[in-house]
Amino acid sequence: MQDDPELRRLLWYLLGGARGGENRARIIHELHNRPCNLNQLALRLDLEYRSIQHHIEILRKNSMVVSQGERYGLTYFLTPWLESHYDIFNEISGKLHFKLGSTSSEETTASSTSSPTSSSEKTKEEEED
Repeated sequence: MQDDPELRRLLWYLLGGARGGENRARIIHELHNRPCNLNQLALRLDLEYRSIQHHIEILRKNSMVVSQGERYGLTYFLTPWLESHYDIFNEISGKLHFKLGSTSSEETTASSTSSPTSSSEKTKEEEED
């Protein structure tokens, strides 16, 4: 894909030059994977609804996201401009060392379900020994 200097500058500003850049990157990453509404974003990213609302408004004003629908059903998508140059977003996110893969709620769920034996099973095994 061809480089877009204007998008590159804008992403450096939105992600690296302003507070909240990592959360904005997480929102962009999530919308790239699956368009959704504000409440879904808040749940998936484990962030406050008002925080999501704030970051989406910044991304919308800077032509990074668009919406479709009405009121609470409003679904957000990445703009075709950002979608077509998503590799620039990945490059900048990597240089900023952002972790975009999983949310804290997913990590908590994974760690709590990965234990092969529960604490009650361990107690029974210890009693038998």
